[in-house]
Amino acid sequence: MAIKQTGDIATHRLSSEQLSCEFADIAPLLDPTAAAAAASRCHYCYDAPCVQACPTQIDIPSFIRKIGNGNLKGAATDILSANPLGGMCSRVCPTEILCEGACVRNHQDAKPVTIGALQRHATDWAMARNAVQFTRAADSGRHVAVVGAGPAGLACAHRLAVAGHRVTIYDARAKGGGLNEYGIAAYKTVDDFAQREVQWLLSVGGIELKTGVALGRDMMLDALREQHDAVFLAIGLAGVRALDLEGEELSGVMDAVDFIEQVRQAHDLATVPVGRRVVVIGGGNTAIDAAVQSRKLGASSVTMVYRRGVESMSATWAEREFALTQGVTLVTHAKPVRLVGRDGAVTGVEFERITNDGGVERLALDSDMVLKAIGQTLVPIGLAHELLTLDQNRIAVDADMRTSLDKVWAGGDCAASVGVDLTVQAVQDGKLAAASIDAAFALAAVKAA
Repeated sequence: MAIKQTGDIATHRLSSEQLSCEFADIAPLLDPTAAAAAASRCHYCYDAPCVQACPTQIDIPSFIRKIGNGNLKGAATDILSANPLGGMCSRVCPTEILCEGACVRNHQDAKPVTIGALQRHATDWAMARNAVQFTRAADSGRHVAVVGAGPAGLACAHRLAVAGHRVTIYDARAKGGGLNEYGIAAYKTVDDFAQREVQWLLSVGGIELKTGVALGRDMMLDALREQHDAVFLAIGLAGVRALDLEGEELSGVMDAVDFIEQVRQAHDLATVPVGRRVVVIGGGNTAIDAAVQSRKLGASSVTMVYRRGVESMSATWAEREFALTQGVTLVTHAKPVRLVGRDGAVTGVEFERITNDGGVERLALDSDMVLKAIGQTLVPIGLAHELLTLDQNRIAVDADMRTSLDKVWAGGDCAASVGVDLTVQAVQDGKLAAASIDAAFALAAVKAA
């Protein structure tokens, strides 16, 4: 097998056949018998704690009962009515800390109902058959600009379109989907599902998607406000925090989000360069996805280093355990202090590590590839306006996702809302904004009458 190499970063470490196995779906679909058995374990709780734990408030007992009765269309309708990106969420939601974590079965036999797998069973069935379609209300004459085609923007656009409003989604990328398309591990969403879900969502009608259009470069916020009846900002967090360390400019050092995007957009995984000895700095889901995919691409060793203990990591326990099963080594309580190199390429990372007795020791890890996953930040290009308030470097919003600027709402990762930075929370933000925008239009119509 030919290896194309620069230093120790190389392509074609594994064959196409090996990569196909490595990047196969990690949670394959339930068959009908398994789905029926899983559904039979649900108690259909009247005050279902699983529903309360779901940011989009899907009626989980209802859709599981329908699966048990063989009514997959009804189950999918329940799911997609509450969460139009229910298919992707069934793949990427940390169900272990949301619906499944709240399942009453945990208190009985320590095995929750497999809600995520059942949700995927129903939504994949419906998606394959185009079985669930939403009908638009009569055209309202209103036109809304949605900036960002990620989960928040797509969910908002879908709700607004169903309500009869016209929507134009603007996105700087070549494809819609946001993090679902560019920022999630390839083994979690196979068969181009993110794009198939986007196309299904747009099929409701009344939504135009314009890609390759960036706020602050191709359009300005004030112009959008003038040309549309409302604006929803769903621009995500495009900036990446720097380590601000010596050696950060060395070849082989890159942002984990860029690495994940390379993997997701590769037509041939064998052409994605990966180091032989990879160090990932960070403790969130992005760090996990980057670390695991490095191993799957053929890295001999992958070490994920986090500055605090596992209890402080934003990645869930299930994600951590999965990474360990994939051969990722986890080092905690270690702070990076220097990246070292030779001939312009990184060769290692030095850390300060707190010992059990409270002292500090020096830890050096050899590495030919370093992936930085220490958080993302808002890039405020195009947002400059004296009336738009930021809160801790995110857009300040109220409970209805309204910003301080008239006619402008915001949601998803870019907004300082009360939720967590998850796909499912971004969907809920988009739903709340759409309801608020629709209510504002209704109130304006009453005042004008």
